[in-house]
Amino acid sequence: MSVPIKLRGDFSAGDVRAVARRCKDGAQVRRLLAIATILDGHSRSDAALVGGVTRQIVRDWVVRFNAEGPDGLMTRKAPGPTTILNDRHRRALEEIIDTGPTPAIHGVVRWRIIDLGQWLWDEFNISISKQALGHELRTMGYRKLSARPRHHAQNLANIAIFKKSSPPVWRKSAKPSPKARP
Repeated sequence: MSVPIKLRGDFSAGDVRAVARRCKDGAQVRRLLAIATILDGHSRSDAALVGGVTRQIVRDWVVRFNAEGPDGLMTRKAPGPTTILNDRHRRALEEIIDTGPTPAIHGVVRWRIIDLGQWLWDEFNISISKQALGHELRTMGYRKLSARPRHHAQNLANIAIFKKSSPPVWRKSAKPSPKARP
């Protein structure tokens, strides 16, 4: 059986509990209370029961607490997969999208994600899925084309003037004249 990792000595159990009281993140509070249990002199198994985890996870929390203090026990966002495209690829992709395709050269009249994926393969020998390329384009600020694109200089006020107006669906009937009543 291995020797447990020693906890740093600059925090007492009361200090850790005080930080836990001010904390808004429930998971971080649970981690801090498990650390405070260890600082009170209880076993790592007791701390695992307080935290609702295994002893191995408590060990990982101790390592994080020793390295970064109470802030090391905050809930972190997972980094996710690394991107396939680098800045040079993104600049080239942005340039080709902004200039638009040349039908004689590219063989298309408008860019689709699959066409841009083929262009990346032809230019940089990079294979990227449609989903990953779509995600890259969204992070670059591009969106899919709508079925009815609007002209950039379209004036909405002029459109309203030329719209045909339809009569209302229902009309109020005229009041019957008093002579018409029997």
